[in-house]
Amino acid sequence: MSNQLKEIQKALQSSSEKSNIEFLKKMVPGKQKMYGVKTPVLNNIVKKYKEYSFDLAEELWNSGALEEKIIAIKILEKKGKTDQLRLLKLFKRFSTQIDNWAVCDALGMQFLRGIIKSHRQEIFDLSQKLNNSKDPWQRRLSLVMVEWYTRDKKSHKEIKDLVKNLESDNEYYVKKAVAWINRNFRKRK
Repeated sequence: MSNQLKEIQKALQSSSEKSNIEFLKKMVPGKQKMYGVKTPVLNNIVKKYKEYSFDLAEELWNSGALEEKIIAIKILEKKGKTDQLRLLKLFKRFSTQIDNWAVCDALGMQFLRGIIKSHRQEIFDLSQKLNNSKDPWQRRLSLVMVEWYTRDKKSHKEIKDLVKNLESDNEYYVKKAVAWINRNFRKRK
């Protein structure tokens, strides 16, 4: 365990509040460990540790708590474009370890932010693969990761094909992602 991870875990423990844990358990159901730390504190931690980049992000992710995963995602949002192939490789690995909507959405919307323009094709190819997954979190991720492209009319057909494949999905959080993307299309008409 690196010194940086120990420092981050200590900061999370000292900022933990029981009322936040209860709130997070209602908002982000699941079995994951939670410290109960508010987002502004997480953002301050990211500012302090973003220079450590990939190795620290992987270590945080592997530690497994909700806040540790969110910090890992936010670090790579800031530094991921420094090694774009490693970022995509990590994204693929992390996509198999999602267990709640908050991590799914952060991974899909923040993790790839630094490469959305330079790696559009790779993102859509991966989205297509995840769209057909047996894992409902990967199916949700397949839509969340292309949400940014709803701003680009040239991408609409590809996104609509992804949505169409999931319109009859029975999973609650997949249905929510379908509704979200469709709402984006209606807003941009």
